[in-house]
Amino acid sequence: MSIGNSLGPAPRPGNEFATLGGGCFWCLEAVFEELDGVVDVESGYSNGRTENPDYRQVCAGETGYAEVVRIEFDPARLAYRDLLEVFFAVHDPTTPNRQGNDIGSQYRSAILYHSEEQKAVATQFLREAQHLFEDDIVTQLEPVDRYYRAETYHQEYFRHNPTQGYCMFVIGPKVEKFRRTFARKRRADVS
Repeated sequence: MSIGNSLGPAPRPGNEFATLGGGCFWCLEAVFEELDGVVDVESGYSNGRTENPDYRQVCAGETGYAEVVRIEFDPARLAYRDLLEVFFAVHDPTTPNRQGNDIGSQYRSAILYHSEEQKAVATQFLREAQHLFEDDIVTQLEPVDRYYRAETYHQEYFRHNPTQGYCMFVIGPKVEKFRRTFARKRRADVS
């Protein structure tokens, strides 16, 4: 069973949350953990219909939830827009309900905003980013409605399972792409 309810605890004083869905949450979590200015990354489920969803229910596609990461970041060190730039660099915002072989509404591309300021930044970002893609951007932009932390075994999955097949062949290349593209934005304390 997932942990949490409604929107969960508030961020630490001075920090903000960003909630993003772009395929399997393991992939996004592994990338954002390395970004300078990120305080914490948590895998979870957001904007569905049922109370306390679990992984099996979400994967069945009947709950309406998206697999997401909730990123706690320090806006004095990392702008919300920078998070969105990384997000668009490591997933395909033009494929509805799909990222690679992960298919279903739980894998949809979504920016779930926590404030009107985040909504304004994301709206502008989406407008400006469209010219970078041949196909239309299908990323959903909506407020965070519900959020539940995913089960413990999903947290820091890539870090704990680096030799697992999915980690080696799907997550690993995304992390390497992030490292090459955003080398100057990586945290100094990660290898």
